[in-house]
Amino acid sequence: MYDYRYEPHRVVFMIDNKSFFASCEALELGLNPMKAVLAVVSHQPDSKYGSGLIMAASPLAKAKYGLTNVMRVRDLPNKRDAPDLLLVDPHMNLYIKRSMQVLDIFRKYAAEEDIHAYSIDESMIDMTKSWHLFGDDPYLVARKIQLEIKKKLGLYTTCGIGENPLLAKLAMDISAKHRRSMIAYWHYIDVPDTIWQINDMEEVWGIGHRTARHLHRFHINNMYELAHTDPAILKKEFGVIGEQLFAMSWGVDRSIISQKYFPQMKNYGNSQILTRDYTVQREIEIVLREIGEQVAARIRAHRLQAECVSLFVWFSKYQPNGERSGFSVQRKICPTNENDAIVQEILALFRQNWRGEAVRALGITCSQLIPDRYQQLTFLVSPSAQIKKHQVDQTIDEIRQKYGFSSLVKASSLLEGATAIQRSSLVGGHNGGNAYE
Repeated sequence: MYDYRYEPHRVVFMIDNKSFFASCEALELGLNPMKAVLAVVSHQPDSKYGSGLIMAASPLAKAKYGLTNVMRVRDLPNKRDAPDLLLVDPHMNLYIKRSMQVLDIFRKYAAEEDIHAYSIDESMIDMTKSWHLFGDDPYLVARKIQLEIKKKLGLYTTCGIGENPLLAKLAMDISAKHRRSMIAYWHYIDVPDTIWQINDMEEVWGIGHRTARHLHRFHINNMYELAHTDPAILKKEFGVIGEQLFAMSWGVDRSIISQKYFPQMKNYGNSQILTRDYTVQREIEIVLREIGEQVAARIRAHRLQAECVSLFVWFSKYQPNGERSGFSVQRKICPTNENDAIVQEILALFRQNWRGEAVRALGITCSQLIPDRYQQLTFLVSPSAQIKKHQVDQTIDEIRQKYGFSSLVKASSLLEGATAIQRSSLVGGHNGGNAYE
């Protein structure tokens, strides 16, 4: 058990832009986000959207046609059964712009260090020091923020208020979205009537399907049972995560938003889900070279070198007689951040482990990073040639940084199967879009 007298008692807002991507699209089309029947589709290989995924759907589209995120377009009702359903392309630059505008509104109500952008559409705000400047009650201040966002941007928001970030998040996820005001306020004293009433543990922030299934094996089927399980048993079975789960069940979260945690980057990587199955070795290796050079450029930008490279290859699930779902391999290398050196190691790993399977996704990671303080030379190539190659890589980086990636590309990126040029216009893996700007 926890004695709440010794826990942090703060005023934390968790604010979510409701159906954010779909709402942004609806507003740009002159529609009310709450009345539009609209879905944002991730990919449009042809005029019928093909195998695209639903990135976001308006509340009415979800209620009327049962749309869910990551649902495939081919599973949608046909046009005859859903004549009013509007499918639109994503415009990531628009979403980023609106997200920044929402953050600008938050900055009117709290200091920068008390604001944490949890995702593009969710933010935490520690209002402990400032809420009383804007109203007589935190609930009324939250309503004021909601109305300002609605008036200036047209977006609807839900808000959870809690005495710590966990309570605020759960209040928003579990309760606020079902209330007419779209605001819910959870206190420690409410835990028996709020958190302990949650029967589906996967609704709880931080508890995924695997964790819930693991808990079921110990006959822990809801948050009440979790809160009344011996914490020693949870720690023995789950380690530190077990202690965190027990604390969550009691609504305990001691994190302070202003005390930011900056994890030390231990590796840099990049991955791609390909738009089709790749079976031709030359095409696969073109993409591997493009990804490898992108990762090499990232570590150069941070003035680092890698001592280890890793390759991840996932196969198509539709390949006949597939025995492997993919492979993951790594190799120690001499410290480097040069394009050719990293790409050659990756290609060697691929050729040693690929057996002709259809490839659908690729990933490359550079790890065991050290400061870029020297260049490892080899006897096989003259020192001047090696230094020149390093300088060429840096020059290309500078040109691309100033004029864009596609301003300077290798000829192989124009061949069949290459993806770098097309992906350079994407934001977060999706269409950046300039249709509305």
